[in-house]
Amino acid sequence: MKKILVVTGTRAEYGLLYWTMKRIDEDKDLELQLVVTGSHLVSDYGFTVNQIKSDGFKIDEEIDMIVSSGKKSAVVKSMGLELIQMSQTFDRLKPDILLILGDRYETFIAATCAMIMNIPIAHMNGGESTEGALDEQIRHAITKMAHIHFPGAWYYKERIIKMGEEPWRVHNVGQAGVESIKRLEFMSKSELESDLGITLDKKTFLITYHPVTLEINDTEEQVENLLESISSFDANYIFTYPNVDFGSDIIVKKLNRFVEKNDNAYMFYSLGQKRYLSLMKYVDVVIGNSSSGIIEAPILRVPVVNIGDRQKGRLRNTNIIDADYKKESIEKAIEKAIFSSDFKSKLNSMKNIYGEGSTSTQIVDILKKTNLNKKELLYKKLNY
Repeated sequence: MKKILVVTGTRAEYGLLYWTMKRIDEDKDLELQLVVTGSHLVSDYGFTVNQIKSDGFKIDEEIDMIVSSGKKSAVVKSMGLELIQMSQTFDRLKPDILLILGDRYETFIAATCAMIMNIPIAHMNGGESTEGALDEQIRHAITKMAHIHFPGAWYYKERIIKMGEEPWRVHNVGQAGVESIKRLEFMSKSELESDLGITLDKKTFLITYHPVTLEINDTEEQVENLLESISSFDANYIFTYPNVDFGSDIIVKKLNRFVEKNDNAYMFYSLGQKRYLSLMKYVDVVIGNSSSGIIEAPILRVPVVNIGDRQKGRLRNTNIIDADYKKESIEKAIEKAIFSSDFKSKLNSMKNIYGEGSTSTQIVDILKKTNLNKKELLYKKLNY
């Protein structure tokens, strides 16, 4: 029985990993091992490890590694703590394959540890591009460490191959977010209103804004412009917490002050996948710089105002309206999203560019067939 170790460090990442984890857990030929770390274990960010437990997953290790500080070095110190504990966990669990998703520093440390310990790495969502964030370098670094690649679109598969990876290692399995939406039993509008304590009786904005890690000195001004721009509209403002990155404390403080002063503004640590996607279905526009606006929102045909450079380089669908950081640009984009009949008419004819929602099945099939022979899997050749 192959032991597949999954590492998760954020609520969003866990939501994308959920169905693949479930498939692995249910398969008689595979054993799921689970390590939880990062913001899952931070009370200020919702202590979302409880959601994982309530979903029925057995957690093999909790790695508490977040150093809380306003200094850039805090993230580096956090990474050091994670590396030490992760190596000990790998020694104990002895996984056959490490399965990770995306481009977070928590994921990077897991990949680094596995690489040094000769544990094969399977990486989801490689080949993508986010030019405004450190995630860009982290993602491509993990690609070069990984032995099996599960990109979410054909274009991303081709990019990985152009990076020198052998084609037989690269499998276009589609975006996991598509499967999450297709499998989800959505909450009704009345259930959602009761659960959240919000009446969705007027325009509603769903807003998630993460630090742009390559533009960290501009964070305060960026958030102020965002808040000034949405204030021009009579709407409900529903905010979700940013990722735990350098600069997230600035965003949280600004948002909390805004919510305290506005009765129509609401802040949530974590909505969880079901509530978040159900809410996305009923809102008038998604605003911010989260990848969920790029990947999940198009499936629900919801307009998205994507702000700044954090998602620059990702494939776009026609529901995306890009805005820069200026108040006027954001306002103009929101106006188009909620008032333009021409724009809205195009949403119904959008084609899905991220697969058909069978990501977990494809990944499990490939993992089961993967030959763990050291020379075939661990010995990598540049495909130039």
